[in-house]
Amino acid sequence: MHPDSPDQHPAPQAAVVVIGYNDRAHVGDAVRSALAQGGAVAEVIAVDDRSTDGSAELLGRLAAGEPRLRVVRREVNSGGCGSPRNTGIDAVTAPYVMFLDSDDVLPPGAVGALLAAAAGAKAEVASGLCVRRELPSGREQPWQPSLYTAPAVLARPSQRPRLVHDTLCVNKLYRTDFLRRHGIRFPEGRFLYEDFVFTARVLTAGPRVALVPDPVYVWHVRRSAERLSLSLDREHIDNWRARVEACALAYDILLGAGQKELARAARAKFLDHDVRMYVRELGLRDADYRRAWWAHTREYLARYDADDWERNPAAPGPLLARVVLASPEPRDLPRLRELAARPARLLPPCARDADGTPVWSADLPEVTLTPLLTRPVRLLPLAVDAELRPRARATLLRLRLHELYGRVAGAGPREVDVRWQSREDDRTGGRTTAVLSPDRAGTWTAVVPVDLAGLGGGVWDLRLTLRFADGGRREVTAHASAGAGRLRRHAVPDARHGVLLVQPYATHSGALALRVAAGPRGVAAVVRGRLRRLLH
Repeated sequence: MHPDSPDQHPAPQAAVVVIGYNDRAHVGDAVRSALAQGGAVAEVIAVDDRSTDGSAELLGRLAAGEPRLRVVRREVNSGGCGSPRNTGIDAVTAPYVMFLDSDDVLPPGAVGALLAAAAGAKAEVASGLCVRRELPSGREQPWQPSLYTAPAVLARPSQRPRLVHDTLCVNKLYRTDFLRRHGIRFPEGRFLYEDFVFTARVLTAGPRVALVPDPVYVWHVRRSAERLSLSLDREHIDNWRARVEACALAYDILLGAGQKELARAARAKFLDHDVRMYVRELGLRDADYRRAWWAHTREYLARYDADDWERNPAAPGPLLARVVLASPEPRDLPRLRELAARPARLLPPCARDADGTPVWSADLPEVTLTPLLTRPVRLLPLAVDAELRPRARATLLRLRLHELYGRVAGAGPREVDVRWQSREDDRTGGRTTAVLSPDRAGTWTAVVPVDLAGLGGGVWDLRLTLRFADGGRREVTAHASAGAGRLRRHAVPDARHGVLLVQPYATHSGALALRVAAGPRGVAAVVRGRLRRLLH
C-alpha cells in the first residue's frame, strides 16, 4: 500500500492484546510495536501472567506515559497462553481485537492493513502473512504463504479448506462482538497448542474472512534461548501428546459443527505437517521417546477412516502414517526421516510385492507406493545422494540420482542445477549446471566443483533443480551421504583467506548443508563456540 493512502490511517478501532510471562527482555519491544501502529490502535492491553522478573513493573512504567496502554496483572499464573488471552478479550472495548506474544512484534502498518481489509469486505476475520524470523541470524521464512499470495474474500471458511493449516491466532484481526456472540475462547490453564482449538472454534462459526498478502506479524524464533517457547520445546513426549490432543479436539469441534470438509482437511494437515515435522526429529530422541511417540501416534491414527486416508493418498504424509500404523515398533527411521523432508526424498530399496506392485518394503507389502508414483515428475519424492570432498586445490561435490520404479528413466534425466543458499541472508552462491550421466548401478551421477572461498563464512544449504528430457523439472534437496568420515570438519588452505574451516553436515531432515568459517578470526570463533557448548 502507498504510505499516504487513506486506508493506512483508519479510525482507532483495534485493540492489541499482548500476553507475557517472565519475558522482561522482550515484552517492551512487543508493546512498543503495537503502539507504533498509530491511529488504527485504540488500545493496547498488556496481560501479565503473574511474572516474577519485573515485567509488570516495566509495563507499568510504559503505561504511565501512554494513555492507550492498559496493564492487567493476573492474580495467579495460568501456565499457558490461553487464559491470559481470554483475560485480554474480556478487557477489550474496541470493535476489533488482535493478539501479540511478548517475544514477537507487529511490523509497521500491520493493524491498518487488516482493519482496511476487514472493513472493506465486511468480514468478521481478517488474516495476513506471518513471517518466522530466526534469531540472531534474522533469516525470514513466510508461514503458510500459499494462503496469502493475493487479496481474497471468503464468504465462509469452507470455500478454502487449506485455512485449517494456518493454526496461528496471532496473524489475524477479529471482530470483538463476533468472538463474544459465539462464545469463542481459548482453552484455559496449561493447554499447549491452544491456538489450534481457538482457530477451530473460529472456523466453525462460519465467519466472512478477508485474506491480505501483507506481512502482519513477525514470529521470533529463538532456538538458543534458555527457556524455549512451547512450540519449540519438543524434546519431551508430553509435547507430542499435547499436540495430538489439540489436533484431535480441533477435529472434533469442526466435525461436531457439521464442517465435515474442514474436519477432513484438519486430519490431512495432521499427516502432512505435524507427523512429518516430528518424524524428522525422531533420530534426535532416545529409544524410550521413540517407542512412546510411535505407540501414541498409532493409537491416534487408528481413529482415521477410509475417507481420511483417501483425501490425499499421493502425498508423503499418508505414506509415513501408514508405515507407522502397520508396524508395532519403530522401524526404518532414517528412511522415514528422508520421506518427511521438504521436499520429500524416497531412498532405496525399491521393493515390490509378489504381484510386482511397488511397496514400502518386502515385509510391509500392505503399504503400497502406487498412489505416490502417480504424481508428475515435479512432485515425485526423488532421492539424490550428495558427498562433499573439501580439498585445497579442488573441492568437489558428487551427486547421485536414484531410480524410482522406472519413473526417473522414463522422464530422462539430463542436467542438475546446483546452488548454495545462505542461512543468514538471501545470498545465493556457487551456481553451477552439470550433466547427469547414467552409470552401471542404474543411477545418474554428476561431479560439480565448489568454490568454498567464494561462499565465504556462514551456513549454506544445498539446493538442486533436476531437469528432464520430457521438459519436467524438480526442485530437491540432497541426502547427506555419511560414513567413511565424509561429514567431518576439514581445514582447507586458501589463498584469499589463509584457511577455511569446512564442516559438511546432515540437517535434521538428512539434507546436506555446509558450515564455512573463513580466515583466522572465523576459525577462532568456531573454536570459542565449541568450547562454550562443551562447558554448557
